[in-house]
Amino acid sequence: MAVACPGCGRAYADERFAFGRTFWCACGRRIGAEPVRDARPGGEPEPRFAVDAMLGRLARWLRVLGLDATWRAGVPDAELVRDAQDEARWILTRDRRLLDEWRVPRVHLVASEDPHEQLREIVEAFALRGRVRPFARCTRCNAPLEPLARERAAARVPPRVFAGNDRFWLCPRCDRVYWEGSHVERMRRTLADLLAPD
Repeated sequence: MAVACPGCGRAYADERFAFGRTFWCACGRRIGAEPVRDARPGGEPEPRFAVDAMLGRLARWLRVLGLDATWRAGVPDAELVRDAQDEARWILTRDRRLLDEWRVPRVHLVASEDPHEQLREIVEAFALRGRVRPFARCTRCNAPLEPLARERAAARVPPRVFAGNDRFWLCPRCDRVYWEGSHVERMRRTLADLLAPD
């Protein structure tokens, strides 16, 4: 089976268009399967995100909000698109070239360069206000955190931290221990400002 260029009629093997890939035809037209644009931000009860490599700080803040946000440094666009489609994730990117080269239904072009403004933008676009669970995911690897018994935390945290905290959480994937230190209060203030209605 082949895909024909609507400009000149030249045929291309359809496997070249896997995962929404587009190409420039020899005649100068961009060709590829048209995306199904029925996907709208804010429609899912718990949207999941595949965050482009250039938006690492946004990915971390989405995880702070308790949202499922995958991110890997240096991931090629083809892999990002394939993984996002396989896992039904929204691609978040600032890369207009990705939009031109790939025709995928679940992509959001992030406007701002500032990570806090990016987070505010995503909260608005996906109607997330009131639907987040801050500090429920590992900010390093994205896994949901699990409660860690205080006695089990004793050997894993500094004595001063252990003495000043009653509750601890563990990432089951990367084995990182979390607690509510002074940084959490600063983050809560930042989130309160970002999530406040305009």
